[in-house]
Amino acid sequence: MADNEKKLPDGIDCSRRKLHSFNWLADIPGGCADFDIVEVQFKNTRKGYYRNSTGLPLETGDMVAVEASPGHDIGMVSLTGELVKLRMKRNSAHRSQQQGQNAEIKRVFRKAKPSDLEKFEEARAREEDTMIRARKIAEELKLNMKIGDVEFQGDGNKAIFYYIADERVDFRQLIKVLADTFKVRIEMKQIGARQEAGRIGGIGPCGRPLCCSQWMTNFVSVATSAARFQDISLNPQKLAGQCAKLKCCLNFEVDAYVEASKRMPPRDTRLETADATYFHFKSDIFSRLVTYSTDKAIAANLVTISADRAFEIISLNKAGEKPLTLAPESESAKSKPRADFGDILGGEDDISRFDKKKKKRRNNGKKNSDSKEQNREQGQGQKKRRRPDGQGKKPPEGS
Repeated sequence: MADNEKKLPDGIDCSRRKLHSFNWLADIPGGCADFDIVEVQFKNTRKGYYRNSTGLPLETGDMVAVEASPGHDIGMVSLTGELVKLRMKRNSAHRSQQQGQNAEIKRVFRKAKPSDLEKFEEARAREEDTMIRARKIAEELKLNMKIGDVEFQGDGNKAIFYYIADERVDFRQLIKVLADTFKVRIEMKQIGARQEAGRIGGIGPCGRPLCCSQWMTNFVSVATSAARFQDISLNPQKLAGQCAKLKCCLNFEVDAYVEASKRMPPRDTRLETADATYFHFKSDIFSRLVTYSTDKAIAANLVTISADRAFEIISLNKAGEKPLTLAPESESAKSKPRADFGDILGGEDDISRFDKKKKKRRNNGKKNSDSKEQNREQGQGQKKRRRPDGQGKKPPEGS
């Protein structure tokens, strides 16, 4: 947790650290006073911009009571200072304010008091039971929808029901029943399968937690063209994530592939040579290598050349010329005939290699025994030489 972030009170779990932005202007003097609007974060990735009209010394992590309709809501300050203006421009909130749409920005009332936090905790404790009962009511009304989550306002006077539906649903009767049952103001908000997966979380096929539940803050539409640019097999079972939609990670590297593919020759272009016609087989866009085949359907007589050589052949074909081969002439001239097979193992594949070793051991053993005998004879001769005269001779018989 960053130094400028405060720890939330016990029982308050409305924050998601993945939604936080690093305030790189926090240590600049006067950075917080330049803009009087703060960003406040609520449950389920919901955020809003509120004007600090009273000049409260707000910091990231402060729990505040903000204006709502009706009553007030409790949220956590997630961003302050000049960065809020940049975020509003990116989200088009500042532009709509200049055009007169949503010109009135709601205010920050005060920092949350202990009584406000206590009431907020009581409202949060009712959310799970409310969601279960609302699902049963929707099932009784035979509505084709799923209520994924419920969010109570900080003062408990309003509840937001998040639901998922594949088709248009008429929930006017549902709102009446929910209002009579829970005695609060009801607001229905539809979310997609991606938002539902990000709220629940899980483990992806890569073995890591879902990106939407860890660090992703917005969802961009994913198309099958992203898989085509990266030469990924168009298998729906492999391309779909836990939400049964196309994986968000397909968009992570597609821009790099698109930029690199602009430096590659077109895939539908044929290369004409003096001996054959070559068709595109596969490409390595980062190494800028292209493999061509003489058959359009199967891999036959594959030849790999650089992208520059492919562009050179395309220009020659447009001029009505056909090179002898796909490979450059300099490479073909330098190419050497393949050397004959050599015994690089040094006789390791010979079936009689063990016999030779045994024979060698026997010879070594014989040589060792012969050397031992020679040493023994030499030692005896040296002993005889060292004896004085008359010693070492056999005594005469009868003595």
